[in-house]
Amino acid sequence: MGKMRLTAEIGGTTEGYCLVKSVSARTDVKGSEYLDFVLADSEGECVAKLWNYSRAYHGVFEPDDIIKVRGSVQIWKDTEQFKIDRIRHINDEDDVDMSMLVPCAPIDPVAAYDELYQIAQNFKDDDLRRLVQYLLRENRESLLLFPAGVKLHHATRGGLLHHTLSVVHLAQSIVTLYPWLNADLLLAGATLHDIGKLVELDTGSLGLAGAYTPAGQLLGHISIGMSMVAQAAEVTMVPASTAMLVEHMLLSHHGNPEYGSPRLPMIPEAEVLSVCDLLDSRMYEMRTALDGVAPGGFSERLWALDNRQLYKE
Repeated sequence: MGKMRLTAEIGGTTEGYCLVKSVSARTDVKGSEYLDFVLADSEGECVAKLWNYSRAYHGVFEPDDIIKVRGSVQIWKDTEQFKIDRIRHINDEDDVDMSMLVPCAPIDPVAAYDELYQIAQNFKDDDLRRLVQYLLRENRESLLLFPAGVKLHHATRGGLLHHTLSVVHLAQSIVTLYPWLNADLLLAGATLHDIGKLVELDTGSLGLAGAYTPAGQLLGHISIGMSMVAQAAEVTMVPASTAMLVEHMLLSHHGNPEYGSPRLPMIPEAEVLSVCDLLDSRMYEMRTALDGVAPGGFSERLWALDNRQLYKE
């Protein structure tokens, strides 16, 4: 991670919004309390100090708080640190662009959600429409926020919707080549394939996942997603036979058992979903790995891509 915008230049006073990654209270040699911060934005992070800290005057700060600070970059023992002169929490009048503070998916999450809902609205199969739209409605607020992972592909605010919509778009294009496929079933599976990540990922208010939940560790998003579909099918009175096909698509969407799928795809729509899911995740990882690589150069070795190095044309 590089320099955050706030600390682009040494000397002079600057101000702006940033994210508190960590904060701890300490005492200097004179016995005065100060706060030791790690502040961050979407471009980098820095160490920062608030000297002569007063809880009554300055307030209390915690990780994931969004704050506005004013101060300057100083050099201490050959290391840059940001000396905070003024600090406050943001308020309703602040117009904060979250994409400047945390990694965000390059989509409008509301528009992406609305598109998925409308795609389901156009299903010819009314059972699949009810099932998909119910799960979308019940999980709207989380879907607008959640990432698709902790560290790997689409691990950004709104990343789950970004990935889901990309997989749906891929599936739509494949249906044009193979019109004999059950389009509604394929798009239902594509929309819901990662719905279990809403329970699997321990995601904070900023839309980033720092870890897996106990359910995520013990069950995984595939099993969780199947359970969510089964429960939704009961509520919406979707036939068990229809729900079973959607559940199979979730169960098999990782393709090979070594990637976590208990069953290989056993219907054509499940095979297509598996291919689309893998393609989108790998394209994301490849594009991210090649960012910052000069033409003619190679990326670092990528564990998630069989330890390959990628070449940038």
